[in-house]
Amino acid sequence: MDKTELKEILKPVEKDLVKFDRILDKIVEADSSLILSIARHLLEKKGKRIRPAIAFLIGRSAGLSHPKMVHAALAIELIHSATLLHDDVVDDSDTRRGQATVNHKWNNLVAVLMGDFFFAKAFRLLVETQSAKLVDRVSRATEKVSFGELRQIEEAFNWQLDEQDYYNIIRDKTGALFSVSASSCAILNRQNHNQIRKFAAFGESMGTAFQIADDILDLIGDSSKTGKGTGLDLLQGKVTLPLIYALRNGKAANSEKMFNILNNGLNRRSLKWVLKAIDKSGGIEYARLRAKHFGKHALDFISGFPASVYRESLENLIHFSISRDN
Repeated sequence: MDKTELKEILKPVEKDLVKFDRILDKIVEADSSLILSIARHLLEKKGKRIRPAIAFLIGRSAGLSHPKMVHAALAIELIHSATLLHDDVVDDSDTRRGQATVNHKWNNLVAVLMGDFFFAKAFRLLVETQSAKLVDRVSRATEKVSFGELRQIEEAFNWQLDEQDYYNIIRDKTGALFSVSASSCAILNRQNHNQIRKFAAFGESMGTAFQIADDILDLIGDSSKTGKGTGLDLLQGKVTLPLIYALRNGKAANSEKMFNILNNGLNRRSLKWVLKAIDKSGGIEYARLRAKHFGKHALDFISGFPASVYRESLENLIHFSISRDN
């Protein structure tokens, strides 16, 4: 599915996203030629805007609106952007979304400080919502993202990592911001704790499905579409679901050979063999099934909303998150 098809999916909240982009352009303006040039570079290739889309779509599907909804969506997207800037420094990445990363185009110091600038802007926006509960929820989600990233670093090259630990990591590093995006409309509209919890669980399920799909793409994705090399996460020691399944459920001889290769260090040639072995063992297919499992949890929740173009769009967005090719 390409960007044209995603744009079609998001058409019901197109006005919300246009307003989102317009305010975002103003937010990143600053009395600094460096900050302005970095912001323009980042905005050249905007991401999929999945998190703000979720916030707008689920709010409209549930009949919940709030004048500060766009501020909440912007804050969460800025936090997400800040974590990507910091991730690129940690991973020493050269490209993201098919363009040079900030750390590559400028340097690590600039990338880290730009991320900090985005964090500061995000929390200023949250204060403007005048919702202490939302500030608290987003703060906790940001803490979870950091914790998840640190856990992933801690478990790098740990080929014994089990499936539940993998879920715990991605629930924090990805699911947390999806969760608060989905629940922000309920929080701003002062829904009861049980309702907020249900919205948050929806977002966490969708975020988990999204991350599993992302981990699949690292192994089999077309680099011209994903904007990064195949198997890059594996080369960096990130242990993802397809590999976990392959190591534990593949043929004994293949699993043993895979463990030996991984423990002795991957090169481009051995990486190619490992990628094929993961696929042949059923690791890719198993991960797809698990992504669909979490996606179904999300779909089950919104099935209780009245039929509308917004609910249909949200359903299509969930399917896109699982089956996307970039």
